Parts: sequence; C-alpha cells; structure tokens
Amino acid sequence: MVQDAAYMVVVPNVCPDTPPLKRNPVFMYFEDRFERPNPFRPDIAVDITDVWEKKVDALDAHVSQMYEWLPWVAGTLDKVPADPAERRRWLGQSRGGGLTPAVRAALVKWYGAARAKQIQRAEAFEVCEYGRRPGEAELRRLFPMVK
Repeated sequence: MVQDAAYMVVVPNVCPDTPPLKRNPVFMYFEDRFERPNPFRPDIAVDITDVWEKKVDALDAHVSQMYEWLPWVAGTLDKVPADPAERRRWLGQSRGGGLTPAVRAALVKWYGAARAKQIQRAEAFEVCEYGRRPGEAELRRLFPMVK
C-alpha cells in the first residue's frame, strides 16, 4: 500500500479535489522484522537510547493497540499485566528487542564504530524506492540527530 500511495501522490487527477505534488517526497519503511517478500534493509539508523523511556511512554498511551489487540493477535493477551505501572514495565521489556546485524551495520555507518558499540536502542528506516531517493547529505538533513 505504501508503494502504491508513494507513486500516486505525483499523478494528476488521482484525487480531483487535491493538486498533485510537484516533487515526490521521501517515503521510508520502519523495521517490522518481516522477511518476505523482501527483508528490511536499513538505509539509516537513529540512536534512541537516551529517549527510550519517552518512546515507551508514547506507546503506553495507545492502550487498545499495545495492551489489547496486538497482544491478542500475538497470542500473548494473557501475559499483559492489569496494573498500569506493571503493564508499562512489561511493554518496555517486550518492545525493542536486540538490534539486528543489519541495524548494527547502519549504526556503524552513521555514527562510527566506537559510538555504535555504545548504542543500546535504535530505530532504523529503509527508503521506499517509489519515492524520492535521498543521498547521504539529504538523509543527514532529514535526521539531524545523527552525528
């Protein structure tokens, strides 16, 4: 769906009441660990170690998604604690598992080997080939926190 939508934003008259974009934007995929039909290939990875607790707070705000339907689909609904504090702790432990070798490699590319070794949590993104394909300089502008 993302690929179809990415292409269509520059096509005239797809949505008659909305003008098409003059330039295709950058679209990115977020890592989901699915391998078929194409494994995730991170083009950039961002260190989120220092903001991990804030991310868990944001996820925690989505009660029905994080504590109801995602666990139901995964068959882990019985593991979700009833107490809100315990539930948040469970969420933080169950999300953001280990970094894959591909994400580690992206961290080394963008942060250098020494800094990448210290990174415990990261978010990685893959550029969708149907949108604009940014080079390294544009990726650095889009992700100014990567230093």
